[in-house]
Amino acid sequence: MALQIADRIFESRLIVGTGKYRSFPEMKRCHEISGADMVTVAVRRVNLSDRSKESLLDYIDRDRMFILPNTAACYNADEAIRTAMLGREVGLSNWVKLEVIGDQQTLFPDNEDLLKATRFLVKEGFVVLPYTTDDLINARKLVDAGAAAVMPLAAPIGSGLGIQNETNLRILREMIDQVPLIVDAGVGTASDAARAMELGFDGVLMNTAIAEAEQAEKMAEAMKLAVRAGRLAFESGRMQKRLYASASSPLAGVVR
Repeated sequence: MALQIADRIFESRLIVGTGKYRSFPEMKRCHEISGADMVTVAVRRVNLSDRSKESLLDYIDRDRMFILPNTAACYNADEAIRTAMLGREVGLSNWVKLEVIGDQQTLFPDNEDLLKATRFLVKEGFVVLPYTTDDLINARKLVDAGAAAVMPLAAPIGSGLGIQNETNLRILREMIDQVPLIVDAGVGTASDAARAMELGFDGVLMNTAIAEAEQAEKMAEAMKLAVRAGRLAFESGRMQKRLYASASSPLAGVVR
């Protein structure tokens, strides 16, 4: 079940976030229950100036979980590059979940600036995981730019709508095999996560689906199981669909 990105291996294919939880202790419990060993943290949400004050980093087991800084709330390439640099400078990581938002209402990515920032950060030694649309051409450009993984959305961030364009995700999976593909944004419940994995995606990143569930800890466990089940189903090779019935106990060989 292990997932390899760049030179690092993760035991879980579920990546979790840190926002929208009702409390830091709840977030910590959900992380533990989820079994995830990578957590994404918005650099701009971390208190980097006064380490004497409480920080969400205090509630992340850094011996068990790898921190993936992200550039949330950056609206152009320059902002995203500066934020990634800051995350590395303060010791978070030289990895970055690269977000360059193009529209404040939908939070859809600005693909042009995303590509620009990816090229720059790769040259600066970053392991870049860009959040992007489900567009094949842009995904190919990101791979060519040196992205260590590509993270297409399933639906708008925080919407919980599930996979809205399965055709595009299928095309991405069929056409891109150089780097891992991770569904990022839009997952609302366990069946969404399982479906993404059944399509052959290498992992799923989620935050709101767990954090805003009425019982977040139960949803964290559901997502852990869904990602595992979906991956096993993909690896097992499902039966072919048929238009008509096929008896479970064929008559061939039956003594009459």
